[in-house]
Amino acid sequence: MLQTAQASTAGRFDMELPEAVLALTDAAREKMGELITQAEDDDLKAIRVFVSGGGCDGMGYGMTFTDSQTEYDCVRKEEGFEIYVDAVALNFLRGVEIDYVERPTGASFVFNNAFSMSGGSGTCGACGSAGGGCA
Repeated sequence: MLQTAQASTAGRFDMELPEAVLALTDAAREKMGELITQAEDDDLKAIRVFVSGGGCDGMGYGMTFTDSQTEYDCVRKEEGFEIYVDAVALNFLRGVEIDYVERPTGASFVFNNAFSMSGGSGTCGACGSAGGGCA
Protein backbone atom coordinates (compact mmCIF):
# COMPACT_ATOMS: atom_id res chain seq x y z
CA MET A 1 0.00 0.00 0.00
CA LEU A 2 1.24 3.48 -0.78
CA GLN A 3 2.42 5.45 2.22
CA THR A 4 1.22 8.95 3.03
CA ALA A 5 2.88 11.65 0.98
CA GLN A 6 5.51 13.71 2.69
CA ALA A 7 5.99 17.33 1.68
CA SER A 8 9.59 18.27 1.06
CA THR A 9 11.07 21.70 1.72
CA ALA A 10 10.46 22.63 -1.90
CA GLY A 11 6.70 22.02 -1.49
CA ARG A 12 6.74 18.86 -3.59
CA PHE A 13 5.18 15.57 -2.67
CA ASP A 14 7.70 12.77 -2.91
CA MET A 15 5.68 9.61 -2.62
CA GLU A 16 7.44 6.29 -2.40
CA LEU A 17 6.59 3.89 -5.22
CA PRO A 18 6.83 0.44 -3.62
CA GLU A 19 7.54 -2.78 -5.52
CA ALA A 20 4.12 -4.13 -4.50
CA VAL A 21 2.45 -1.34 -6.50
CA LEU A 22 4.67 -1.42 -9.60
CA ALA A 23 7.06 -4.36 -9.87
CA LEU A 24 10.18 -4.63 -12.03
CA THR A 25 11.75 -7.90 -13.00
CA ASP A 26 15.52 -8.13 -12.70
CA ALA A 27 15.77 -8.08 -16.51
CA ALA A 28 13.73 -4.85 -16.73
CA ARG A 29 15.70 -3.19 -13.93
CA GLU A 30 19.00 -4.11 -15.58
CA LYS A 31 17.91 -2.89 -19.04
CA MET A 32 16.52 0.40 -17.67
CA GLY A 33 19.82 1.06 -15.89
CA GLU A 34 21.73 0.25 -19.08
CA LEU A 35 19.56 2.57 -21.19
CA ILE A 36 19.82 5.52 -18.80
CA THR A 37 23.60 5.06 -18.71
CA GLN A 38 23.76 5.04 -22.52
CA ALA A 39 21.58 8.15 -22.89
CA GLU A 40 23.56 11.00 -24.40
CA ASP A 41 21.90 13.65 -22.22
CA ASP A 42 23.63 13.84 -18.83
CA ASP A 43 20.60 15.63 -17.32
CA LEU A 44 18.42 12.53 -17.68
CA LYS A 45 18.08 10.85 -14.35
CA ALA A 46 14.76 9.07 -14.46
CA ILE A 47 12.39 6.93 -16.47
CA ARG A 48 8.78 8.05 -16.53
CA VAL A 49 6.21 5.26 -16.77
CA PHE A 50 2.95 6.53 -18.26
CA VAL A 51 -0.44 5.49 -19.52
CA SER A 52 -2.33 6.85 -22.47
CA GLY A 53 -6.03 6.74 -23.16
CA GLY A 54 -7.31 3.52 -24.57
CA GLY A 55 -10.48 2.19 -26.00
CA CYS A 56 -12.00 -1.23 -25.73
CA ASP A 57 -8.56 -2.80 -25.55
CA GLY A 58 -7.73 -0.88 -22.36
CA MET A 59 -5.02 1.65 -21.72
CA GLY A 60 -1.72 2.07 -23.56
CA TYR A 61 1.44 1.81 -21.47
CA GLY A 62 4.87 3.27 -22.12
CA MET A 63 8.07 4.73 -20.77
CA THR A 64 10.29 7.68 -21.61
CA PHE A 65 13.39 9.36 -20.23
CA THR A 66 12.85 12.50 -18.16
CA ASP A 67 14.91 15.14 -16.44
CA SER A 68 12.14 16.60 -14.33
CA GLN A 69 9.94 15.44 -11.50
CA THR A 70 6.53 16.96 -10.89
CA GLU A 71 4.85 17.53 -7.57
CA TYR A 72 2.40 14.73 -8.43
CA ASP A 73 4.99 12.01 -9.07
CA CYS A 74 5.49 8.87 -7.05
CA VAL A 75 9.17 7.94 -7.05
CA ARG A 76 11.19 4.72 -6.88
CA LYS A 77 14.93 5.02 -6.44
CA GLU A 78 16.84 2.28 -8.21
CA GLU A 79 20.58 1.86 -8.55
CA GLY A 80 21.66 4.50 -11.10
CA PHE A 81 18.21 5.86 -11.94
CA GLU A 82 14.76 6.69 -10.64
CA ILE A 83 11.28 5.78 -11.81
CA TYR A 84 8.53 8.42 -11.86
CA VAL A 85 4.81 7.70 -12.12
CA ASP A 86 2.27 10.48 -11.79
CA ALA A 87 -0.67 9.99 -9.46
CA VAL A 88 -3.23 9.56 -12.26
CA ALA A 89 -1.19 6.94 -14.13
CA LEU A 90 -0.56 5.12 -10.88
CA ASN A 91 -4.26 4.24 -10.66
CA PHE A 92 -3.89 2.22 -13.88
CA LEU A 93 -0.53 0.69 -12.95
CA ARG A 94 -1.26 -0.85 -9.55
CA GLY A 95 -0.24 -4.50 -9.63
CA VAL A 96 1.55 -4.24 -12.97
CA GLU A 97 4.93 -5.89 -13.47
CA ILE A 98 7.34 -4.49 -16.05
CA ASP A 99 9.55 -7.11 -17.68
CA TYR A 100 12.17 -6.99 -20.43
CA VAL A 101 12.04 -9.91 -22.83
CA GLU A 102 14.12 -10.91 -25.82
CA ARG A 103 12.29 -12.84 -28.52
CA PRO A 104 13.20 -13.86 -32.06
CA THR A 105 11.09 -10.93 -33.30
CA GLY A 106 12.99 -8.45 -31.10
CA ALA A 107 13.43 -7.28 -27.54
CA SER A 108 10.96 -5.11 -25.67
CA PHE A 109 9.55 -4.10 -22.33
CA VAL A 110 6.33 -5.88 -21.45
CA PHE A 111 3.69 -4.68 -19.00
CA ASN A 112 2.34 -7.85 -17.38
CA ASN A 113 -1.12 -7.81 -15.75
CA ALA A 114 -1.79 -4.42 -17.34
CA PHE A 115 -4.85 -5.47 -19.28
CA SER A 116 -6.71 -6.78 -16.25
CA MET A 117 -5.87 -3.65 -14.27
CA SER A 118 -7.18 -1.24 -16.94
CA GLY A 119 -10.65 -2.71 -17.20
CA GLY A 120 -10.58 -3.54 -20.90
CA SER A 121 -12.96 -6.21 -22.06
CA GLY A 122 -11.01 -7.43 -25.09
CA THR A 123 -13.99 -6.90 -27.34
CA CYS A 124 -15.74 -3.86 -28.65
CA GLY A 125 -19.49 -3.66 -28.46
CA ALA A 126 -19.91 0.03 -29.14
CA CYS A 127 -17.95 1.09 -32.17
CA GLY A 128 -17.83 -2.16 -34.11
CA SER A 129 -14.24 -1.72 -35.22
CA ALA A 130 -12.11 -4.82 -35.19
CA GLY A 131 -8.98 -4.49 -33.10
CA GLY A 132 -10.42 -1.97 -30.66
CA GLY A 133 -9.54 1.69 -30.48
CA CYS A 134 -12.99 3.04 -29.59
CA ALA A 135 -12.75 6.74 -28.89
